[in-house]
Amino acid sequence: KRPNTNKVLTLPNCFHGRTSAAINVTDNDKIKSSINSSIEVEHIDLENLDSCLMAIAKDDVTAVIIETIQGVGGLDVIPAESLQAIAKACKANGTILIMDEVQSGFGRSGHFFAYQYAGIEADIITMAKGMGNGFPVGGILLNGSVFEAFYGMLGSTFGGNHLACTAALAVLEVIEDEKLIESVSAKSGKIKKVLSSLPGVKKIKGMGLMLGAEFDFPVKELRKNLAMEQGLMTGSAKHPNVLRLLPPLTISDEDINTFKIKIAKGLDAIKAVQMT
Repeated sequence: KRPNTNKVLTLPNCFHGRTSAAINVTDNDKIKSSINSSIEVEHIDLENLDSCLMAIAKDDVTAVIIETIQGVGGLDVIPAESLQAIAKACKANGTILIMDEVQSGFGRSGHFFAYQYAGIEADIITMAKGMGNGFPVGGILLNGSVFEAFYGMLGSTFGGNHLACTAALAVLEVIEDEKLIESVSAKSGKIKKVLSSLPGVKKIKGMGLMLGAEFDFPVKELRKNLAMEQGLMTGSAKHPNVLRLLPPLTISDEDINTFKIKIAKGLDAIKAVQMT
């Protein structure tokens, strides 16, 4: 039996999207509206796993929602043992486990879904972004019991449109035919090697081709130079010193070498400005 409450557990620094319920659990007050405050939310601290498991065991938690690799939050990877313990506690207490794979899914981590590295099962999986390779499409996967409970509530004006489904199927075919997931680990290793050689890099974060480089200085000016002068788009994170990288699964050795050259030029440019 599942708890009949509006309480959801999630992590600090999370981002789960901008629809009504998702924005409520997202850890960013700047993008929230009071109209979306109907859900009781508790942010759990995975550094104190016992307290997290105790919160689930109170039997008043409807769902736990987690990004396996936090995107905007700063590319932190949830430890496998933490995911395994949470999944076990959710199952024991009838709590729905939702894995947010919108950014980390479709092979980006080196697994089809990033949470699979922990060997757990989820009740609901959210997906988008890489699902359409740029074409706007998103979806959810539900296990049997959740599907039976909520079937009939899942509909929208543009839901299941044929063009979006065709785009998603094409992406799956390319991923399989070109064995893109199998090549993620090797490509990730090469990019990490480049990042590790850069001055000012304190830590490499993330997994697969969802990576972050934590510098010993804020990266705002570096990102601006990379975009405006080098033609290289990078992402920001909640932590001002983290440069977020989401290269395509098709990135080549030549592309990685180009990245190495461009980011070195960007670092040289901001260093020159700082010295003047």
